[in-house]
Amino acid sequence: MLRVQCMQRGSRGDKTVHYIGTMLSQGFTGWVQQTFQSTQEASASQSPCAADEKVTDPIPEDSPVCSYNEWDPLEEVIVGRAENACVPPFSLEVKANIHEKLWPFYQKHGGQSFPCEHVKKAVAEIEEMCHILKMEGVTVRRPEIVDWSVQYKTPDFESSGLYAAMPRDILLVVGNEIIEAPMAWRSRFFEYRAYRPLIKEYFRRGAKWTTAPKPTMADELYDQDYLKRTVEDRHRLAAQGRFVTTEFEPCFDAADFMRAGRDIFAQRSQVTNYQGIEWMRRHLAPEYRVHIISFKNANPMHIDATFNIIGPGLVLSNPDRPCHQIDLFKKAGWTIVTPPPPLMPEDHPLWMASKWLSMNILMLDQKRVMVDVNEHSIHQMFEKLGISTIKVNIRHANSLGGGFHCWTCDIRRRGTLESYFN
Repeated sequence: MLRVQCMQRGSRGDKTVHYIGTMLSQGFTGWVQQTFQSTQEASASQSPCAADEKVTDPIPEDSPVCSYNEWDPLEEVIVGRAENACVPPFSLEVKANIHEKLWPFYQKHGGQSFPCEHVKKAVAEIEEMCHILKMEGVTVRRPEIVDWSVQYKTPDFESSGLYAAMPRDILLVVGNEIIEAPMAWRSRFFEYRAYRPLIKEYFRRGAKWTTAPKPTMADELYDQDYLKRTVEDRHRLAAQGRFVTTEFEPCFDAADFMRAGRDIFAQRSQVTNYQGIEWMRRHLAPEYRVHIISFKNANPMHIDATFNIIGPGLVLSNPDRPCHQIDLFKKAGWTIVTPPPPLMPEDHPLWMASKWLSMNILMLDQKRVMVDVNEHSIHQMFEKLGISTIKVNIRHANSLGGGFHCWTCDIRRRGTLESYFN
């Protein structure tokens, strides 16, 4: 933060006067003192500089941003936009995350809009979702509408954009702080721009705002030989925590972090490297503890359709991607809930996600959850847990790569900072 402060008595200026006075004659000393005093009086007669006025504005006592976990009562949320969503250029880091059966789609449409009729239906679904959230008493905010087809160039790469559909990917709220993730896909390099007007507003109203170091996304960030390896070799690399992103520089998506009060759980993935997790750990210490957990998953990208914490000591754990550290949670007294298999039809297009978006839910509080209207078996699961379901259809929005958790970023939840994991 820029801080500009005018010279005052007792400052280095006085020390300079004293030093000069001891070295030179008494008369010259008097001249220096008079000159310095005149300069002070002239400065005092002028209006304070603009920068000083800015930094001395009082910080509001109540920050508009405050969220410590995934389940406290939700008061304000950012919901993403499907407008102008584009298929990302089919670069190495994108190709590594996409199932081979979808490669022809990306090769044909990379850099162009997703199918227009499908996007229109997704837009309508998300508008209805926003309406339902408002009916449930939640304040809904939206990012700017941006033309993501625009080509851009940095010293290290060229690309076009993706979308502003998934605020969970790019923004992480920890307490009263908004952290902008650096991202790892070149098509998402400038995605933060859609959220900047909102973030600047929150900052002016008292929130903390941190932007993680922006990676260059130069070729060195990506293992150029990654896709030359066999599927079996990639599975072996995954078991070692090695993916398409290297450790050339810190990178991470915010959606690879899951909050539970003082404890935050992170995974090494295709888009989040160990340096990125280490940056987060140092940045949040000592008030928060960042733990690395891993899963039986050769292609991890974002944790919330694999391990979704829905209450104090209560977590949904994907049976197809078991957590290697699950015994630690059991020893801590947590309840591990295995969600039922998803019911999404085989022929429904999922260009950037798996069917397990069924467990990618949004908790409105400990007793209310927003779920897909079509996933009847998961409705029953929540009912057995004593949690009421708010059923919403976002099936076309799912195709763009996210469920309710992905499509949102909770800005304010009513609660306090606590520890749930000892």
